Amino acid sequence: MSDTTQTSAPGQTPQDSQVSVPQPASQPAATQPATAQPSAQHHAASPQPNASQPNALQPATLQPATTPRHPRLLPMPARIRRAMSGSWAMLIATLILLATAVIGLIPSFNSQALKQDIVLGTVPAGTDGHIWGTDALGRDVFMLTIAGARTAIAGPVVIAVGAMAIGLVFGLLAAYTGGWVDWLISRVVELMLSLPTLLLAIVLAGLIGGGYWVNVLVFMLLYAPYEIRLVRSAALSHLHDPFLDAARLLELSPAHILARHVFPVIRPVVGAAMFLDMSNALVSLSSLSFLGLGISPQAADWGRQLSDARDQLFNNPMTAIAPGIAIIVVSVAMNIVGDWITARADRGER
Repeated sequence: MSDTTQTSAPGQTPQDSQVSVPQPASQPAATQPATAQPSAQHHAASPQPNASQPNALQPATLQPATTPRHPRLLPMPARIRRAMSGSWAMLIATLILLATAVIGLIPSFNSQALKQDIVLGTVPAGTDGHIWGTDALGRDVFMLTIAGARTAIAGPVVIAVGAMAIGLVFGLLAAYTGGWVDWLISRVVELMLSLPTLLLAIVLAGLIGGGYWVNVLVFMLLYAPYEIRLVRSAALSHLHDPFLDAARLLELSPAHILARHVFPVIRPVVGAAMFLDMSNALVSLSSLSFLGLGISPQAADWGRQLSDARDQLFNNPMTAIAPGIAIIVVSVAMNIVGDWITARADRGER
């Protein structure tokens, strides 16, 4: 017997009068006839769940796009960057700077390093009694490099401190006062920043004809405009903070407000800039010493050692390698300390 019966009414086609009899629920879907299935539109509107897809009624579990890799499996450049940006780099840099400063303060190294032996002359590294050999004057390269730490630390520290002191005075004055004072200081700073620093230092050192400390004074004055602009911009970003408005309402003096309220806020920026200035000053002073300006030929200085080593590269390469590595290591250590201070200041502001 047929499962469906068809009755035709007047004006209807057999397809319009077709009546479907539902099948029992226990019958499998595969054995149901085509007449018992819903329309095609109903199937398109409500898709059937697939065994390969998760149930739509259950919350989906978010999986990370990529599995984090173990630090030991990171590429070597990434591992180096991570190590250099951590506390270990800061510790090593601090130890290098402290050791250089302590060595530079011991006067006995300078006297022993400058002892000459013209008869001995230049001997290569590894000679008995001279681990890094000697230079053209018979001076021990190892002792001469250690003694050069005195000028490598003293001059850059004085330049950084002096330039920052000038920058604090004029930068805070321009930011707090404003008006024509700010305009005048800003124009002078822009004029000095337009001049090439190292070239101007070479010209001034040649004209004045002074010694090492004259070059230190010249670089101090040439670095000061950078610090004035830095301090001014840092102070302007905090002049309208609520605590400064409260200090003005209490009618505190401008000097008291700048010293007790503005300076502590910009102190991390000042500290970081000082270490970066020390690094730049070390390279600048070494450049002048390499050119023979500001330092005597017999003095223990890394720039002077590089200049004297040009004729001894084939006899004893350590005469150039030792001071060159010393300049690079100490300069990088100063930069690392400055970057670390800047990073700590940024985390503190957040």
